[in-house]
Amino acid sequence: MKLAWIIPAALLVLAAMVLAARWLRETPGVQDFLLTYPGHSELPGTAPVGIPAWVGWQHFLNSLLLLLIIRSGWLIRTRQRSVGSWTRNNRGLIRTRNQPKKISLDLWFHLSLDVLWVLNGLIFYILLFATGQWMRLVPTSWDVFPNAASTALQYASLDWPMENGWVNYNSLQVLSYFSIVFIAAPLAILTGLRMSPSWPAKAKRLNRVFPIEAARALHFPVMLYFVLFIIVHVTLVLTTGALRNLNHMYAASDGTGWTGFWFFAASVVVMAAAWVAARPLFLRPVAALTGKVSR
Repeated sequence: MKLAWIIPAALLVLAAMVLAARWLRETPGVQDFLLTYPGHSELPGTAPVGIPAWVGWQHFLNSLLLLLIIRSGWLIRTRQRSVGSWTRNNRGLIRTRNQPKKISLDLWFHLSLDVLWVLNGLIFYILLFATGQWMRLVPTSWDVFPNAASTALQYASLDWPMENGWVNYNSLQVLSYFSIVFIAAPLAILTGLRMSPSWPAKAKRLNRVFPIEAARALHFPVMLYFVLFIIVHVTLVLTTGALRNLNHMYAASDGTGWTGFWFFAASVVVMAAAWVAARPLFLRPVAALTGKVSR
Protein backbone atom coordinates (compact mmCIF):
# COMPACT_ATOMS: atom_id res chain seq x y z
CA MET A 1 0.00 0.00 0.00
CA LYS A 2 2.86 2.36 0.81
CA LEU A 3 4.43 1.72 -2.60
CA ALA A 4 1.19 2.80 -4.27
CA TRP A 5 1.63 6.23 -2.64
CA ILE A 6 5.42 6.50 -2.94
CA ILE A 7 5.56 6.13 -6.74
CA PRO A 8 2.97 8.85 -7.56
CA ALA A 9 4.50 11.14 -4.92
CA ALA A 10 7.97 10.64 -6.42
CA LEU A 11 6.64 11.37 -9.91
CA LEU A 12 4.98 14.57 -8.64
CA VAL A 13 8.23 15.68 -6.99
CA LEU A 14 10.16 15.02 -10.20
CA ALA A 15 7.59 16.88 -12.29
CA ALA A 16 7.71 19.85 -9.89
CA MET A 17 11.52 19.82 -10.04
CA VAL A 18 11.50 19.86 -13.85
CA LEU A 19 8.97 22.72 -13.97
CA ALA A 20 10.93 24.71 -11.39
CA ALA A 21 14.20 24.18 -13.28
CA ARG A 22 12.64 25.21 -16.59
CA TRP A 23 11.17 28.33 -14.97
CA LEU A 24 14.54 29.22 -13.43
CA ARG A 25 16.26 28.91 -16.80
CA GLU A 26 13.99 31.63 -18.18
CA THR A 27 15.03 34.19 -15.57
CA PRO A 28 17.73 36.69 -16.66
CA GLY A 29 20.00 36.06 -13.69
CA VAL A 30 20.09 32.32 -14.24
CA GLN A 31 20.63 32.76 -17.99
CA ASP A 32 23.67 34.92 -17.22
CA PHE A 33 24.86 32.30 -14.75
CA LEU A 34 24.57 29.56 -17.39
CA LEU A 35 26.54 31.65 -19.87
CA THR A 36 29.29 32.29 -17.33
CA TYR A 37 29.35 28.69 -16.15
CA PRO A 38 28.32 26.41 -19.05
CA GLY A 39 28.89 23.22 -17.04
CA HIS A 40 32.53 22.23 -17.36
CA SER A 41 35.91 23.45 -16.15
CA GLU A 42 38.89 23.81 -18.45
CA LEU A 43 41.41 20.99 -18.14
CA PRO A 44 45.16 21.55 -17.81
CA GLY A 45 46.95 21.80 -21.14
CA THR A 46 48.73 18.49 -20.51
CA ALA A 47 45.48 16.54 -19.93
CA PRO A 48 45.10 13.51 -22.22
CA VAL A 49 42.33 13.39 -24.81
CA GLY A 50 40.24 10.27 -25.14
CA ILE A 51 39.55 7.22 -23.00
CA PRO A 52 42.08 4.37 -23.38
CA ALA A 53 41.11 0.70 -23.57
CA TRP A 54 42.41 -0.08 -20.07
CA VAL A 55 39.75 2.24 -18.62
CA GLY A 56 37.08 0.13 -20.32
CA TRP A 57 38.47 -3.11 -18.89
CA GLN A 58 38.78 -1.55 -15.45
CA HIS A 59 35.22 -0.25 -15.73
CA PHE A 60 33.90 -3.73 -16.56
CA LEU A 61 35.84 -5.53 -13.81
CA ASN A 62 34.89 -2.88 -11.28
CA SER A 63 31.21 -3.11 -12.28
CA LEU A 64 31.22 -6.91 -12.02
CA LEU A 65 32.96 -7.00 -8.65
CA LEU A 66 30.91 -4.14 -7.22
CA LEU A 67 27.66 -5.81 -8.26
CA LEU A 68 28.60 -9.01 -6.42
CA ILE A 69 29.98 -7.10 -3.42
CA ILE A 70 26.69 -5.24 -3.01
CA ARG A 71 24.74 -8.49 -3.42
CA SER A 72 26.82 -10.40 -0.87
CA GLY A 73 26.83 -7.44 1.52
CA TRP A 74 23.06 -7.24 1.38
CA LEU A 75 22.79 -10.98 2.08
CA ILE A 76 25.09 -10.63 5.10
CA ARG A 77 22.82 -7.91 6.42
CA THR A 78 19.47 -9.59 5.73
CA ARG A 79 19.91 -13.38 5.56
CA GLN A 80 18.59 -14.93 8.75
CA ARG A 81 19.43 -18.58 8.09
CA SER A 82 23.04 -19.56 7.57
CA VAL A 83 23.89 -21.32 4.30
CA GLY A 84 27.23 -22.57 5.59
CA SER A 85 30.48 -21.51 7.22
CA TRP A 86 34.14 -21.39 6.24
CA THR A 87 37.32 -21.73 8.28
CA ARG A 88 40.64 -20.83 6.65
CA ASN A 89 43.33 -23.47 6.31
CA ASN A 90 46.13 -22.32 8.59
CA ARG A 91 48.92 -23.42 6.28
CA GLY A 92 50.60 -22.29 3.10
CA LEU A 93 51.46 -18.61 2.55
CA ILE A 94 49.03 -17.28 5.16
CA ARG A 95 49.72 -18.65 8.62
CA THR A 96 48.70 -17.18 11.93
CA ARG A 97 49.64 -18.03 15.49
CA ASN A 98 46.01 -18.10 16.58
CA GLN A 99 43.40 -20.48 15.24
CA PRO A 100 41.51 -19.01 12.23
CA LYS A 101 37.99 -17.83 12.97
CA LYS A 102 34.94 -19.49 11.49
CA ILE A 103 32.91 -17.11 9.36
CA SER A 104 29.76 -17.46 7.28
CA LEU A 105 29.97 -18.45 3.63
CA ASP A 106 28.37 -15.12 2.70
CA LEU A 107 31.09 -13.23 4.58
CA TRP A 108 33.83 -15.35 2.96
CA PHE A 109 32.45 -14.51 -0.49
CA HIS A 110 32.13 -10.82 0.40
CA LEU A 111 35.70 -10.60 1.71
CA SER A 112 37.10 -12.53 -1.26
CA LEU A 113 35.41 -10.13 -3.64
CA ASP A 114 36.74 -7.22 -1.59
CA VAL A 115 40.32 -8.45 -2.08
CA LEU A 116 39.84 -8.68 -5.86
CA TRP A 117 38.17 -5.25 -5.90
CA VAL A 118 41.04 -3.67 -3.95
CA LEU A 119 43.63 -5.24 -6.28
CA ASN A 120 41.71 -3.99 -9.30
CA GLY A 121 41.49 -0.57 -7.68
CA LEU A 122 45.25 -0.44 -7.03
CA ILE A 123 45.90 -1.19 -10.71
CA PHE A 124 43.42 1.54 -11.62
CA TYR A 125 45.11 4.10 -9.36
CA ILE A 126 48.56 3.28 -10.77
CA LEU A 127 47.42 3.58 -14.39
CA LEU A 128 45.35 6.67 -13.59
CA PHE A 129 48.34 8.65 -12.35
CA ALA A 130 50.86 7.07 -14.74
CA THR A 131 48.88 8.13 -17.82
CA GLY A 132 47.62 11.53 -16.67
CA GLN A 133 44.00 10.39 -16.74
CA TRP A 134 43.68 11.64 -13.16
CA MET A 135 43.32 15.18 -14.54
CA ARG A 136 39.93 14.16 -15.97
CA LEU A 137 38.65 13.02 -12.54
CA VAL A 138 40.28 15.37 -10.03
CA PRO A 139 38.96 18.97 -9.86
CA THR A 140 41.75 21.38 -10.75
CA SER A 141 39.79 24.64 -10.40
CA TRP A 142 37.30 26.06 -7.89
CA ASP A 143 34.88 26.89 -10.71
CA VAL A 144 34.01 23.18 -10.79
CA PHE A 145 31.35 23.89 -8.14
CA PRO A 146 29.32 26.60 -9.95
CA ASN A 147 29.75 24.61 -13.16
CA ALA A 148 28.39 21.52 -11.38
CA ALA A 149 25.37 23.56 -10.20
CA SER A 150 24.88 24.70 -13.80
CA THR A 151 25.01 21.11 -15.04
CA ALA A 152 22.53 19.95 -12.38
CA LEU A 153 20.09 22.70 -13.41
CA GLN A 154 20.42 21.74 -17.07
CA TYR A 155 19.79 18.07 -16.26
CA ALA A 156 16.82 18.94 -14.06
CA SER A 157 15.23 21.02 -16.82
CA LEU A 158 15.59 18.04 -19.23
CA ASP A 159 17.60 20.26 -21.55
CA TRP A 160 20.83 18.27 -21.53
CA PRO A 161 24.09 20.23 -21.33
CA MET A 162 26.33 20.33 -24.38
CA GLU A 163 29.21 18.01 -23.50
CA ASN A 164 31.90 15.78 -24.92
CA GLY A 165 33.00 13.16 -22.42
CA TRP A 166 35.70 12.00 -24.80
CA VAL A 167 37.55 15.26 -24.19
CA ASN A 168 36.26 16.58 -20.85
CA TYR A 169 33.61 15.40 -18.39
CA ASN A 170 31.11 17.97 -17.19
CA SER A 171 31.71 19.29 -13.69
CA LEU A 172 28.92 17.28 -12.08
CA GLN A 173 30.47 14.11 -13.51
CA VAL A 174 33.91 15.15 -12.26
CA LEU A 175 32.64 15.68 -8.71
CA SER A 176 30.64 12.44 -8.69
CA TYR A 177 33.49 10.36 -10.16
CA PHE A 178 35.97 11.97 -7.76
CA SER A 179 33.71 11.19 -4.80
CA ILE A 180 33.38 7.54 -5.84
CA VAL A 181 37.04 6.91 -6.66
CA PHE A 182 38.77 8.95 -3.96
CA ILE A 183 36.24 9.14 -1.10
CA ALA A 184 33.58 6.42 -1.17
CA ALA A 185 35.86 3.58 -2.29
CA PRO A 186 38.60 4.19 0.34
CA LEU A 187 35.90 4.70 2.99
CA ALA A 188 34.24 1.40 2.04
CA ILE A 189 37.60 -0.38 2.25
CA LEU A 190 38.57 1.19 5.58
CA THR A 191 35.24 0.53 7.30
CA GLY A 192 35.05 -2.99 5.84
CA LEU A 193 38.56 -3.76 7.05
CA ARG A 194 37.62 -2.49 10.53
CA MET A 195 34.71 -4.96 10.68
CA SER A 196 36.65 -7.90 9.22
CA PRO A 197 38.15 -10.74 11.29
CA SER A 198 41.65 -9.66 10.20
CA TRP A 199 41.46 -6.39 12.16
CA PRO A 200 43.80 -6.50 15.21
CA ALA A 201 41.48 -6.90 18.18
CA LYS A 202 44.22 -6.14 20.73
CA ALA A 203 45.18 -2.77 19.26
CA LYS A 204 43.41 -0.82 22.00
CA ARG A 205 44.56 2.67 21.03
CA LEU A 206 43.69 2.12 17.36
CA ASN A 207 40.32 0.64 18.27
CA ARG A 208 39.60 3.60 20.54
CA VAL A 209 40.34 6.05 17.70
CA PHE A 210 38.32 4.06 15.18
CA PRO A 211 35.64 2.06 17.05
CA ILE A 212 33.81 -0.70 15.25
CA GLU A 213 30.50 1.07 15.90
CA ALA A 214 31.65 3.97 13.71
CA ALA A 215 32.63 1.55 10.94
CA ARG A 216 29.23 -0.15 11.07
CA ALA A 217 27.45 3.21 11.02
CA LEU A 218 29.34 4.26 7.88
CA HIS A 219 29.69 1.05 5.87
CA PHE A 220 26.03 0.56 4.93
CA PRO A 221 25.37 4.22 3.93
CA VAL A 222 28.47 4.07 1.72
CA MET A 223 27.00 1.01 0.00
CA LEU A 224 23.73 2.91 -0.53
CA TYR A 225 25.74 5.77 -2.06
CA PHE A 226 27.29 3.32 -4.52
CA VAL A 227 23.84 1.99 -5.42
CA LEU A 228 22.47 5.53 -5.95
CA PHE A 229 25.49 6.42 -8.08
CA ILE A 230 25.05 3.29 -10.24
CA ILE A 231 21.35 4.02 -10.83
CA VAL A 232 21.96 7.64 -11.83
CA HIS A 233 25.08 6.78 -13.84
CA VAL A 234 23.39 4.05 -15.91
CA THR A 235 20.29 6.20 -16.45
CA LEU A 236 22.30 9.14 -17.78
CA VAL A 237 24.52 6.91 -19.94
CA LEU A 238 21.46 5.48 -21.67
CA THR A 239 19.58 8.78 -22.02
CA THR A 240 22.33 11.19 -23.10
CA GLY A 241 23.59 9.51 -26.27
CA ALA A 242 23.76 5.82 -25.43
CA LEU A 243 25.79 4.58 -28.42
CA ARG A 244 28.46 7.25 -28.10
CA ASN A 245 28.67 6.84 -24.32
CA LEU A 246 28.96 3.05 -24.60
CA ASN A 247 31.69 3.43 -27.22
CA HIS A 248 33.59 5.69 -24.81
CA MET A 249 33.26 3.17 -21.99
CA TYR A 250 33.66 -0.16 -23.79
CA ALA A 251 35.28 0.41 -27.19
CA ALA A 252 37.82 3.21 -26.56
CA SER A 253 36.20 5.09 -29.43
CA ASP A 254 34.43 8.40 -29.96
CA GLY A 255 32.19 7.02 -32.70
CA THR A 256 28.46 6.32 -32.73
CA GLY A 257 28.61 2.76 -34.06
CA TRP A 258 27.38 -0.36 -32.30
CA THR A 259 30.71 -1.81 -31.13
CA GLY A 260 30.46 -0.42 -27.61
CA PHE A 261 26.85 -1.56 -27.33
CA TRP A 262 27.74 -5.17 -28.12
CA PHE A 263 30.60 -5.14 -25.62
CA PHE A 264 28.17 -3.69 -23.08
CA ALA A 265 25.58 -6.37 -23.88
CA ALA A 266 28.22 -9.09 -23.43
CA SER A 267 29.23 -7.58 -20.08
CA VAL A 268 25.60 -7.65 -18.93
CA VAL A 269 25.41 -11.35 -19.84
CA VAL A 270 28.59 -12.05 -17.86
CA MET A 271 27.28 -10.12 -14.83
CA ALA A 272 23.93 -11.94 -15.00
CA ALA A 273 25.73 -15.30 -15.16
CA ALA A 274 27.92 -14.32 -12.18
CA TRP A 275 24.81 -13.28 -10.24
CA VAL A 276 23.22 -16.70 -10.85
CA ALA A 277 26.46 -18.55 -10.04
CA ALA A 278 26.91 -16.69 -6.73
CA ARG A 279 24.93 -19.33 -4.85
CA PRO A 280 25.98 -21.77 -2.10
CA LEU A 281 25.86 -24.67 -4.56
CA PHE A 282 28.70 -23.12 -6.57
CA LEU A 283 30.44 -21.22 -3.77
CA ARG A 284 31.01 -24.19 -1.44
CA PRO A 285 33.48 -26.10 -3.69
CA VAL A 286 35.39 -22.88 -4.43
CA ALA A 287 35.60 -21.96 -0.74
CA ALA A 288 36.76 -25.52 0.06
CA LEU A 289 39.95 -24.87 -1.93
CA THR A 290 41.25 -22.57 0.80
CA GLY A 291 39.46 -23.74 3.92
CA LYS A 292 37.02 -26.06 5.59
CA VAL A 293 33.38 -25.61 4.62
CA SER A 294 30.63 -26.80 6.91
CA ARG A 295 26.87 -26.40 6.89
